[in-house]
Amino acid sequence: MTRVIALTGNIAAGKSLVARRLAALGATIIDADVLAREAVAPGTPALDAIVAHFGAGMLAPDGTLDRSRLRRCVFGDPAARTALNAIVHPEVIRRRDAALAAARARGDALVVCDIPLLFETGREGEFATVVLVDAPEAVRRERLVRDRGLSPAEAEAMIAAQAPSGPKRAQATLVLDNAGTPAELEAQVDAAWPRLLAGH
Repeated sequence: MTRVIALTGNIAAGKSLVARRLAALGATIIDADVLAREAVAPGTPALDAIVAHFGAGMLAPDGTLDRSRLRRCVFGDPAARTALNAIVHPEVIRRRDAALAAARARGDALVVCDIPLLFETGREGEFATVVLVDAPEAVRRERLVRDRGLSPAEAEAMIAAQAPSGPKRAQATLVLDNAGTPAELEAQVDAAWPRLLAGH
């Protein structure tokens, strides 16, 4: 039987590292960010809807979505973000369901749905097991500045745009703490692997 779990974590918490480790252990990863990029590729209904709603200025010269321009347009504008989500989220869910069906048909043992905004979009109830990757806010802020080249103000804005991790920790099945080294985080994943396969 295929087990399906959710993986989430606030920005710079280390979720991508956990996903890579789970994949190395044999899990099938369904990444919501990848699905979102596919959903707005040229020629898709979602991209057409974005242009119709936000204007042709959201397209890059090559006809692809100018993601940074769109991000600036919706950042700090709840109404615009709601409109964008209404366009993109249904298509992402459709693609996720198709990938899940394919994984089940193959008999994959463990499927990990990597969903950064799991709690923000109210989807945590869809999964019996929710794995949260977390790190102190100060550590995440430092990583954004050091590893992604953001200014302190930009890092602060990105952290503030997500729901705080405290309530998420209370609702998660398993919390992986990533205040330390990548090797320490991978060791936590390795230790959790049998439990995740067993579904408890």
